[in-house]
Amino acid sequence: MPPLPEPEWVIEPGLTPYPEAVAAMEAHVAAMLDGRAGERIWLVEHPPLYTAGTSAREADLLDDRFPVHVAGRGGQYTYHGPGQRVVYTMLDLNRRGRDVRAFVKSLETWVIDTLAEFGIRGEIRDGRVGVWVSRPDKPPLPDGSMREDKIAAIGIKLRRWISFHGISINVEPDLSHYGGIVPCGISDHGVTSLVDLGLPVTMADLDSALQRRFSTGFAV
Repeated sequence: MPPLPEPEWVIEPGLTPYPEAVAAMEAHVAAMLDGRAGERIWLVEHPPLYTAGTSAREADLLDDRFPVHVAGRGGQYTYHGPGQRVVYTMLDLNRRGRDVRAFVKSLETWVIDTLAEFGIRGEIRDGRVGVWVSRPDKPPLPDGSMREDKIAAIGIKLRRWISFHGISINVEPDLSHYGGIVPCGISDHGVTSLVDLGLPVTMADLDSALQRRFSTGFAV
């Protein structure tokens, strides 16, 4: 089988309202299913908001200081806002392998390889979705274990093996905005960003690294 062509990359300027983003993804996935469009990686930023995934628990919404949107993706509550790169992945798993676990693993590998370009060691943890970084600079947890902060979240949806929604990576969001939720249902670890870790990385820097590293996570 010949290698798949590179997906179309679209970088959206400004802040994209969440309902408009969902509608645009729905339309593009429908076009893919009809054979009218190809794969797309869509990079956006949103105004401050919370989304509730299919596993969200009401108790994890602590303060609805920002609009709350019910999302069809997997996962629990998460935050989106300025300074966070949201990567919507509209990819055809009919051609890339109908394996949800392998697809999530590819997303994780893509994020980890991208972070490595900036000297960050991203890791995954059993029972905790997303990508984490160890924080030896912070006081340990009460049980003596090292604290870890989440730097990237993952939540996907599939329709006839076409994926949408995707990942979010913190570049320089206002981390205090996470205080209104229990992010992804995990209360004993925190969140971080590239800038919080002391790295003067711009959104453009991250976008370039994401595009360079896409083929390592999604080699076919």
